[in-house]
Amino acid sequence: MVAEKKGKVVLAYSGGLDTSVAIPWLQDQGYDVIALTMHVGQQADNLEEIKAKALAAGAIKAHVVDLREAFIDAFIWPSLKANALYQGVYPLNSALSRPMIAQAMIWCAEREGAVAVAHGCTGKGQDQVRIEVCCNALNPDIKVLAPVRDWGFTREEEMEYAEAHNIPVPTTRKSPYSFDDNLWGRSIECGVLEDPWNEPPKDAYALTADPKDALDEEVTVEITFEKGIPVAVNGKKMKSFEIVDFLNKTAGKAGYGRIDMVEDRLVGFKSREVYECPGALALIEAHKKLETITLAKEVLKTKKELEVKFAEMTYEGYWFSPLMEAVNAFIASTQQVVNGTVRMKFYKGNGIVNGMKSDDSIYREDLATYSTGDTFDHGASVGFIKIWGMPIKTWRQAHKNENVNPMDHLLAGKTDADF
Repeated sequence: MVAEKKGKVVLAYSGGLDTSVAIPWLQDQGYDVIALTMHVGQQADNLEEIKAKALAAGAIKAHVVDLREAFIDAFIWPSLKANALYQGVYPLNSALSRPMIAQAMIWCAEREGAVAVAHGCTGKGQDQVRIEVCCNALNPDIKVLAPVRDWGFTREEEMEYAEAHNIPVPTTRKSPYSFDDNLWGRSIECGVLEDPWNEPPKDAYALTADPKDALDEEVTVEITFEKGIPVAVNGKKMKSFEIVDFLNKTAGKAGYGRIDMVEDRLVGFKSREVYECPGALALIEAHKKLETITLAKEVLKTKKELEVKFAEMTYEGYWFSPLMEAVNAFIASTQQVVNGTVRMKFYKGNGIVNGMKSDDSIYREDLATYSTGDTFDHGASVGFIKIWGMPIKTWRQAHKNENVNPMDHLLAGKTDADF
């Protein structure tokens, strides 16, 4: 029985088993499938081969788009300006790519006159939430389909379905891990990593050297920022992609950039996650340190509070929300003065900032120094202390009898001989 024609659907296509099988399955539901493969810096197979594979699986069209520069400019750099680390640790490499993917899918669907978009997420993952919420925010009239979530196939049934539809199936030997990677880093989960007691095996890592096997020489890098964005390394101007790639390789060779954490997932449970993000962590650390000499105290304090919210909204799929737009506007306004150069040293798993300079610095040596050249007005401290401490002094004067010195309890029972 031929299904009723429902129109075109744009499928986010990776070339793997799930999305390859999704093509004939969507056709069986009555859709004409347009495959969309997006390059965001993943270590993918030949993209033209993936395109050919989509067509061979039955797609009526297959598009391959290089989104690396767009990914950096529209998603990574705003995240860097926000020093975004989910739960203070994870630089959101996978989470950041989901709104980019949603944006590209909706763009393609509108261009092709599609009635729906589709993704390959499972019903247990949090990426389904991120992608679908972002798609709905961009165009609520376009339907979002999730074949892997809806069809109820086991892995073995998927392979049988692929064989029945003459779709080449990737090797049946299961990798012990699940990977996701892009320009901002690499996520590793599943297998032995599901037990937090297990140390991540060496073969789980690909971007970073084992710190004990890393080079014995320190590597020093100078990163120059303009309005919060890195523009040069060691004095050499570079494109966005080149800077991230250079730091991924340089810091990674030094064994820097590994993360092992148990994070609170959006879908309600805790998950042990391992990440490799050498370039992301290096840039965030350098950027944070540059802000300490270029931003005012109260701006830094407020920004740190909003950085937490920025990271949570990114993780939870609220990239295209009104609140994210407002938070981004505040953060962007702070970055006008975040200009300068930061020096970092990488060695045996460590990345340490050991130098900062900026023409916009509000750090003044003549105020900070205790040596010759000190211009701080020491005499002004007397009046300042008096006014600053007045509320506490007034309170104690009014409640003298309630004032108990903690030392009375700590030293209870001791005699002069004990001192």
